[in-house]
Amino acid sequence: MFRFLFPYRSTLAFFIVFLFAFNVCISQAQPLVFLNWADYMDPQLIADFKARTGIEVKEIYFDSDEKRDELMAVNDGKGYDLILISGLSLGTYVKQGWLSPIPQPLNAKLSQIESRWWQAFSESKQYAVPYFWGTLGIAYRTDLVSEAITSWQQLFKPSPDIKGKISMIDSAREVSAMALKSLGYSMNSHNKDEFNQALALMKKQAPSVATYNLVNLDKTSSLLSGKVVAAMMYSGDALMLQEHSDKIRYVLPKEGGNIWIDYLSVSAHSKRAKEAWQFIYFLNEAKQAASLANFVYCASPNKSAWAHLSDEFLQNPTIFPSQKSLKNSEFFSPLPARQLKKLHHNFQKIVN
Repeated sequence: MFRFLFPYRSTLAFFIVFLFAFNVCISQAQPLVFLNWADYMDPQLIADFKARTGIEVKEIYFDSDEKRDELMAVNDGKGYDLILISGLSLGTYVKQGWLSPIPQPLNAKLSQIESRWWQAFSESKQYAVPYFWGTLGIAYRTDLVSEAITSWQQLFKPSPDIKGKISMIDSAREVSAMALKSLGYSMNSHNKDEFNQALALMKKQAPSVATYNLVNLDKTSSLLSGKVVAAMMYSGDALMLQEHSDKIRYVLPKEGGNIWIDYLSVSAHSKRAKEAWQFIYFLNEAKQAASLANFVYCASPNKSAWAHLSDEFLQNPTIFPSQKSLKNSEFFSPLPARQLKKLHHNFQKIVN
């Protein structure tokens, strides 16, 4: 009996080991799935990371913070390894259990990141690594407007030369925030009357808006063709478009804007969290961080990158605005649930 059972057990054990090894190999062969904005990662760095480690990174794109939140909610945060997340959404993602804590050994390797960006949203200290920061303002065609644009009022109460040629972002929170700024209020106002004034202003502006979408950042951009004359835009996106035309100007309006921060995080459901954190560490090596900053035209929070960036880049006021120019700008903070629900309901009615 034992003479025949022994070979059987050996074969079974071998099969189990083989199956385990096969599954590991299959897992290792699968790419890291990165939920990200389009044009927000240098493809060359993905190729360099694969050449160094053998690990492939595949990007899946979203076109607004709200769309990213929807993608995450559909599968309860599953299906991704790396997630690009805004500071405003960070607290919600942590509460939902969607993010993996930063491994402590890795934490020490990120000491070159400016402390203010860890402090801006407290959850980041445990769950997310500062990626880039910038501002939300207005990009416009200097040759197609009758006067320089310096205020949000000019977008929400447009002159005849830009009516019907305005682009706003497909984000209820960001559009309403800048409507509040244009009225002289905090973009995080909880005041019911101020909030209703902002909604009324957004509704009145709507017939003058050509699109509630981010404009393309390549040669097909509606801002380059002139179909759009003024656009609500992130600072880095405006700089990308300026590569195609010197007639595009970016301004942080006098009322101020939003100081945005994006973070890199690893999904709590990732089966390759170690490799995902390895990619984040790779991106924060000095030369890679500088290369990435040059690619996306945004301010790197990683101080080690600055030695590898040109003076022209470091002294560009759109990329690194002065404290004086930022004095009226704010970070987002959460709104009451009822106010947020009302905002999204009204925004859908406005854009549709």
